[in-house]
Amino acid sequence: MRIILHIWRQRSAGEKGRMVRYEVPNVSEHMSFLEMLDVLNEDLTMRGEEPVAFDHDCREGICGMCGAMVNGIAHGPLPGTTLCQLHMRHFKDGDELYLEPWRARAFPVVKDLVVDRSAFDRIIAAGGFIAVATGSAPDGNAIPVPKDDAEKSMDAAACIGCGACVAMCPNASASLFMGAKMAHLGLLPQGQPERERRAVAMVAQANRELFGSCTNIGECEAVCPKDIKLEVIARMNRDFLRAKWAGEEGVAGD
Repeated sequence: MRIILHIWRQRSAGEKGRMVRYEVPNVSEHMSFLEMLDVLNEDLTMRGEEPVAFDHDCREGICGMCGAMVNGIAHGPLPGTTLCQLHMRHFKDGDELYLEPWRARAFPVVKDLVVDRSAFDRIIAAGGFIAVATGSAPDGNAIPVPKDDAEKSMDAAACIGCGACVAMCPNASASLFMGAKMAHLGLLPQGQPERERRAVAMVAQANRELFGSCTNIGECEAVCPKDIKLEVIARMNRDFLRAKWAGEEGVAGD
């Protein structure tokens, strides 16, 4: 089949970008979305043109590297799917697709579809960890954990930090990402000593990175490729408020 692409091209962060139209003929329905972009880039390279820059790594929906807006939807139209897991069988011959990078002040464009998501790394560095010397791996049954808490923690830990939640949120909020990172630690016994301090520090860092505030619109949950639920935001807000009432200032300051 033939696919028509309108792709955001921007040579660098300091230059203006624009949409450029491309045609990709002979697209197989068995191709992944990124493989289709590979075919386009091979053709552009053969013609002596600059290939389209896009993030990718594992191409198995694990690393969180890939990501772009496809017709205004983060990761494309298929729910619970990363861009690399999206296959061309979900489109039809002659479809026109508009590809843009994540749009958020905290995610500046590096080139074309690539954005700088290091703000997420700084949020994790502010408090998304457990600061204890664990030594060798402990026995899995050494510390009793209620089954419900263990399952919720594992569900939250599925977050791959792709940034789709931020890109889709009208406020460019990082609340779903932060809530997931706090929940997967805060639900376990090992995460309790730093629970309140973690919440304050990560929220403070998110504010410094100029992420917006959550207004419970729910677009983040709708496009999350790992189906992280909004309840993690409620848990984060509860931890944050409890910490502020207790006068906690956090690791990274307030």
